[in-house]
Amino acid sequence: MEALPLGQLLLTGVPGPELDPETAARLKRIQPGGFILFSRNIKSPEQLRKLTDDLRDLSDIEPIITIDQEGGRVSRLREIGQEPPNAQQLREKGDRALIKEHGRITGKLLRHFGFNLDLCPVLDISYDDEADNSLKGRCYGTNPQEVIDNAGIFNRAMRSQGILSCGKHFPAYGPAEVDPHEELPVINRSKEQMLAEELIPFTALLDELDSMMIGHAYYPAFDPDRNRWPSSLSHNIITKFLRDQLGFDDSLVMTDDLDMGAILNEVGFEQTIQEAIKAGNDLCMICHRLEMVEDAKKILEKVPEPALHDSLRRVELAKAKLSPPDHFDLDVFSKINDDIWNLRVATLGEELAASRSPENGKRSPVELY
Repeated sequence: MEALPLGQLLLTGVPGPELDPETAARLKRIQPGGFILFSRNIKSPEQLRKLTDDLRDLSDIEPIITIDQEGGRVSRLREIGQEPPNAQQLREKGDRALIKEHGRITGKLLRHFGFNLDLCPVLDISYDDEADNSLKGRCYGTNPQEVIDNAGIFNRAMRSQGILSCGKHFPAYGPAEVDPHEELPVINRSKEQMLAEELIPFTALLDELDSMMIGHAYYPAFDPDRNRWPSSLSHNIITKFLRDQLGFDDSLVMTDDLDMGAILNEVGFEQTIQEAIKAGNDLCMICHRLEMVEDAKKILEKVPEPALHDSLRRVELAKAKLSPPDHFDLDVFSKINDDIWNLRVATLGEELAASRSPENGKRSPVELY
């Protein structure tokens, strides 16, 4: 196993808007399977495309380059352009053509900047649009069928532009009463209850998703013998349920950010990395404690060989689906940006469109990442 590129099992953040020599050397050593960018990485259109090009250049194997570009406050690219409407605004408008346009534009925008996977759609059901669980504005429906219809339209339109998708947050954050960025939610729903409601959007769209993100919550129904054990580290949820029972067996599965409070407050770093892969994840996402990524690669050497082999095989399968970026052209970006504004006006009206989502991070750290 020594020759296998274990760094391929890591999805890492990047410190800033450009690669300093030290960061570039570290990433070249680690050879991560992918990179996730945040607002801290985005200063101008030209700078962003140079950054994604540089990340490709230092990678021996074509990397996944991903981002959270959902709409509304979770739209990293609003740092350099217009803010698309969010899922709730689109669902309340009730025009499926606008949702399809949102998917199309999102795919074109990401492809232009060198991304190849978007960390969406959110497939959680909103039981309370004001709940303090990080989902405000991000849900495509208040019942399973509404999520399936709306998220499915977005997902198909985005994928048609050559951008891979990621369903989140499996097996469901909807009932969560706290924000996993800060602490571990406990969701006391039986497996049967979840299959009859929260899990329906995931199971209905399973064949149309390129990857799945596992959220951080404790589900006693799935792990009754492991108190406060996060779903993102759960073999019962990821391998036995998602892969073996639901049939997502050869597809890419990743943890949500392992730098969230839901993990940091519950499990040590070494155990987190080992258990994430043993549970059935293929990518361990480390977004903010970037000094730990090199340690994570060393920790992976302690994971049993069969689990490493299976995860590396699935990463390789996923990467065979990646599309190269479009040629970069500022005029093309300007046209896409105009399309986003027009979509925003069509969804919200001219007056509301002029007012962006707040950027103070008071609702959830998801806004500041």
